[in-house]
Amino acid sequence: MESERKATSYGLLAILIWSTAVALLRRVSETFGAIGGAALMYTLGAVMLAVLLGRPRLRGISRFYLLAGTGMFVLFEVAFSLALGYAGTDQQAIQVGIVNYLWPSLTVLIAIVMNNQPARWPVIPGTLMALVGIAWVVSGDTLTGVGFLAAIEANALSFGLATLGAVSFALYCNVTRKYANGKNLVTLFFSVTALALWLDYAFSDERAITLTFRGTLELVAASLSFALGYALWNIGVLRGNLTLLSTVSYFGPVFSSLFAAFWLDVQLSVHFWQGTLLVTLGSLLCWGATRQHPAARLAQAD
Repeated sequence: MESERKATSYGLLAILIWSTAVALLRRVSETFGAIGGAALMYTLGAVMLAVLLGRPRLRGISRFYLLAGTGMFVLFEVAFSLALGYAGTDQQAIQVGIVNYLWPSLTVLIAIVMNNQPARWPVIPGTLMALVGIAWVVSGDTLTGVGFLAAIEANALSFGLATLGAVSFALYCNVTRKYANGKNLVTLFFSVTALALWLDYAFSDERAITLTFRGTLELVAASLSFALGYALWNIGVLRGNLTLLSTVSYFGPVFSSLFAAFWLDVQLSVHFWQGTLLVTLGSLLCWGATRQHPAARLAQAD
């Protein structure tokens, strides 16, 4: 019991650590460039994960998961990091971070199709609530179709990449659950992500990377946020209270926005927080719609 509580505390700590990712990666992108900064962070993160988790073991891993899992993970990480890097302002970067949190609702919807996940009717209003919350956050102070489209048009690349990241991570979660057989390949995934970003950097016209003291500190902090978060989350999921961890994880948009507003010194409106809460509540509804009643689980066990 004590070991379960300890593992759960590691998982909760991972959620808090991940909440710093948007703000830290935004600063890294501003200092080293959108592509170069992300490439540096995932390279250092891969080294940290290798130290924390050791070398990934590929024995018993299906070829399909090796290709599909790696592809979906790399697509998510590249899309997410570049979405933050290409955001026009710090406030827009925080909005992009919220768009990325569409993945929990998408994960549930894809699970229903891909993994035959049983679900109840609240999944429909939950998904709609999350989508309205995203539109609320992106549109600014007035929720209108014109305001939403104008905000998207202002930086379609960032918002498009954030949406692509949310879809790819939702696919990754479902593919991992079905084909990973409990194996953790995150060190490999980070390494391939770093390689993909360095290749992108080599063929881009982005400026040369210049190390600064403050920039290096933020780079180390961002890398640690991603690497340590994944390492702790892995322990929490395998040995902790998964129900508690799942519930708290859906408050990620709130934690992330709070830290980003503080770190990036951005004033977020009441309108923004209302949209963020809608995203969170919508995700919780979707998750709750897939949870079985204890009596149903007992009947299945019998």
